[in-house]
Amino acid sequence: MKIISLFSGAGGLDLGLIAAGNEVIWANDIDKDAVATYRKNIGSHIICDDIKNIEIDGLPDADVVVGGFPCQGFSLANRLRAPEDERNQLYLSFYNIVKAKQPKFFLAENVKGILSLGKGEVIRQIIADFESAGYIVSVKLVNMADYGVPQTRQRVIIIGQRMDLGDSLLFHFPEPTHSKDGKDLPSWISIKEAIGHFPDPDEENTVLNHVYSAYKVEYRNFTGHRRTDPDKPSPTVLARGNGKGGVCAIPHYNGKRRLSIRESASVQTFPETFYFVGTMNACYRQIGNAVPVKFAKRLGEELKRLEKEGI
Repeated sequence: MKIISLFSGAGGLDLGLIAAGNEVIWANDIDKDAVATYRKNIGSHIICDDIKNIEIDGLPDADVVVGGFPCQGFSLANRLRAPEDERNQLYLSFYNIVKAKQPKFFLAENVKGILSLGKGEVIRQIIADFESAGYIVSVKLVNMADYGVPQTRQRVIIIGQRMDLGDSLLFHFPEPTHSKDGKDLPSWISIKEAIGHFPDPDEENTVLNHVYSAYKVEYRNFTGHRRTDPDKPSPTVLARGNGKGGVCAIPHYNGKRRLSIRESASVQTFPETFYFVGTMNACYRQIGNAVPVKFAKRLGEELKRLEKEGI
């Protein structure tokens, strides 16, 4: 299927969708480092600009619109509908593009917390907005570890299908391939399985982006500072983590240092040939904001199935 990608970042979602046989024909992000990474690894079809500056009429027609719109600033008071509220512009930009372009499907990724904002009122309003734009909407909370990603990353996937395609959702959400207990499905993939083959970054190595933050490892009960168990999936790879806007890379299970950029990218299932552009903090941020490539490919395979069936 032909795809428009919004809030594309470094391209984790797009890379998976493309690997499944789809075509991203237009992409956008405001982060210059993420755009440089995308261009180096995926293609030059990405535009570096504020999405609010994009002329919707100038966008190509597409079968699918995808993106992870930020949810900062959503409030019950304005119910997401006040266009003059700067905090709602990013969500409204995604919504307005879907409403105007009327793709067959849209896929949106967001943090787990969006489900509890306003005691559930925010997600209900999002669903109502897209229903009014002509879409059947389904919301799914997933743990990426259930899909072979070596990370217990929980994210919300919002799926929309244009109403004229049918009364029920044709998009079949991918079934899990792994499980925590390993009874009916293979066990979750551990972080050691995913990154244990990398050499010590302090020794001579030729691995791309295999450098790490010098931020001291101090264990405490706070996100990004908990112990990493080598026999379990990684905790969620973060975009920001120290409360001051800086990046807080997950501690390596050896307890001596933080994960390198390359190791963090492997936890997000980026291929080892994928090169990240920018400062160390910029690279960590791009990785933490990404959709795991392996999971994105599963979504892309379902889109490809629908395309083959003539949807």
